[in-house]
Amino acid sequence: MFTDSHCHLNRLDLTPYNGSLERALDAARLAGVTRFLAVAVDLDDYEILLDIANHHTDIGISVGAHPCESAEMLTLATVDTLVSLAQDPKVWAIGETGLDYHYSTENAEVQRESFSRHIAAGQLTGKPVIVHTRAARADTLGVLREQHALFGKIHGVLHCFTEDWATAEGALALGYYVSFSGIISFKNAQDLRDVAIRVPLDRLLIETDSPYLAPMPYRGKSNEPLYLPHVARVLADLHQISVEKLAQITSDNFDRMLQDAQESLQRLDKIHAALQMNNHHLNQSTLDISIVRDKGLTG
Repeated sequence: MFTDSHCHLNRLDLTPYNGSLERALDAARLAGVTRFLAVAVDLDDYEILLDIANHHTDIGISVGAHPCESAEMLTLATVDTLVSLAQDPKVWAIGETGLDYHYSTENAEVQRESFSRHIAAGQLTGKPVIVHTRAARADTLGVLREQHALFGKIHGVLHCFTEDWATAEGALALGYYVSFSGIISFKNAQDLRDVAIRVPLDRLLIETDSPYLAPMPYRGKSNEPLYLPHVARVLADLHQISVEKLAQITSDNFDRMLQDAQESLQRLDKIHAALQMNNHHLNQSTLDISIVRDKGLTG
């Protein structure tokens, strides 16, 4: 019923389950969570998450490098590397990527270049991009608009959304989905709830971002996919629909996001030309369009 569109399964606190991820997943499934997107924060997560996903039909993964990772890690996440790793059918998305200036803007340019490369990889693989943004509203929208001008419509999601309506509206206009986490349930999050109610239902996703940001009444504790229904309940109340309806809508939206991203593969020639024009920002990717086709990215 529920789709947890963003969780970090390799980072969960499994103490309540005697160290068993299987038990944690089973607890979530009993609560109605039927699908999980296990999100990477660096390239080292790839093999770990892929091993988890290969043992479960209801788990997919992403590949990417979080903007708070080291400049070295962000630089390693080239377009070629991301595209190569994303060939496995268990990779459903690219990221998480984006911009985070909360602690420092020292490596802002490195983050922006990495962000652009992730978007290019998403377009070349037909997989949605997971966007993290914190204290970087203007630059995040700036990169999204710049890449939209290069590639046309780009598909993805602004995850764990905590920004204002102007940011959400800008992302929605570019074709992105907006996902809300347990923060939506916090007592001091009325401004965020005011934004959430304005997001069209057909562009809404839900997530736990576990093990972080547990919803009420578990705030302050380690988060896990089991708690996703609490996020759904808040959003269902805001939109005055049942939790079951909210679950169905957001799961359908997740399906549509994956499907829509595949349409980008029909624009490979345009993307290749854009890569050539934008090679400075995209780390001078050497991908050849014929190689991409040979690898089966065109379906």
